[in-house]
Amino acid sequence: MRFALLDRIVELTPGQQLRAIKAVSASEEYLADHFPTFAVLPGVFMLEAMVEAAAWLVRATQDFAPSLVLLREAKNITYKSFVRPGDVLDVTVQCRRLARDESEFSGVGVCCQREVVKGRFSLVHRRLSDHEPALARIDDELIRGLRTRYAALRDPAWSVGPVAAVEAKA
Repeated sequence: MRFALLDRIVELTPGQQLRAIKAVSASEEYLADHFPTFAVLPGVFMLEAMVEAAAWLVRATQDFAPSLVLLREAKNITYKSFVRPGDVLDVTVQCRRLARDESEFSGVGVCCQREVVKGRFSLVHRRLSDHEPALARIDDELIRGLRTRYAALRDPAWSVGPVAAVEAKA
């Protein structure tokens, strides 16, 4: 199962910073198990939201050169509060170092004007064809799909429900 957690990229400064939001809906299937009587966004998903934001920053900065941007290491991740259905997680990532094949970031997630998660992490950037030239076509397909998703995340017309309400307040 693959999750695309972020709902909207709000701000982007290539090579430096990206801010995105995740509106938590009660209809998200993982909430039925986490936890049935006290539904909350799992902490690992808060980290994944920061990783996704950083991956979009890498892609935007490197003109979508890598088809894969993956978490290498997470450091000093701290969780300070819960994010519940109806809440909006506002994630900001700062680029600490960006190279062709790897990067380092610090990130913070805020909900209801309170910091709920923060930490540092590193990513690796790859193309499948770097290791197996026959996979170049799959790289191209992945990158086309990523460009389409990125365009939707950047398009204010796609903002609906809780996301639109957050942007209206900004």
